[in-house]
Amino acid sequence: MSSPKKLSGKSQASEMPSLYSELADWFYLLTAPEDYAEEAAFYKKVLVESSQNVVHEVLELGSGGGNNASHLKADFQMTLTDLSPDMLSISRRLNPGCEHIQGDMRYLRLGRQFDAVFIHDAISYLKTIEDLRLAIQTAYIHCREGGVALFCPDHISDTFSPYTNHGGHDKEKRGLRYLEWIWDPDPNDSSYVMDMVYLLKDGEKVSSRSDRHILGLFSEKTWLSVIENVGFIPRVISHSWPGYDPALGSRMFLGVKPIEKNP
Repeated sequence: MSSPKKLSGKSQASEMPSLYSELADWFYLLTAPEDYAEEAAFYKKVLVESSQNVVHEVLELGSGGGNNASHLKADFQMTLTDLSPDMLSISRRLNPGCEHIQGDMRYLRLGRQFDAVFIHDAISYLKTIEDLRLAIQTAYIHCREGGVALFCPDHISDTFSPYTNHGGHDKEKRGLRYLEWIWDPDPNDSSYVMDMVYLLKDGEKVSSRSDRHILGLFSEKTWLSVIENVGFIPRVISHSWPGYDPALGSRMFLGVKPIEKNP
């Protein structure tokens, strides 16, 4: 699994962290596409085995830098959407054969349907139940009958606990190291904080930046209720990612779109 999982997209432009705007060109030094191979293989398996249809066309909402898509495109025709034009720009370079569309996952309407819809950790940026409902409704509208939608939040409130993490990559004369601190200033609300510090090396010059990410935190019960109320048949997918915080990405949620029977 890539590290950190949560850094792959954005859903509310007014609060977009600098990583997805002026620092977007550093993104692959924080979380590299090659680190996503195992993770993407797991998502592929879930989509293929859970769908009642053959999965060919996949819509990814909040695709960010396109790290998962760089692996999934070998098996699926990927349509990639994100709110950030800067993230779409770097993704186009990584995934030139994929269609890229700028849009908010809450309101996007493409006028066509797909065999599967995938929302990776970008869905973590939705901080209210209404925003969560809107994004899942977008997935439902764009999903063919018998198809599936997979939602991958970083954390749910049932298992959340604070932790820290660090990492980074080098390429040629540039390098990045990060420290992330995940914590919850108010356990009574529906959000938590990921404070990031980046060390950015360009040649022999090193500078630092801080970046705050505010993310949504909902219970498993809430997730299942919203998915069902939108119209999907909901399922929980539990998975452990060795080497990472046990709660990180351990609960994913699947929606199967029913096939309407003819009268």
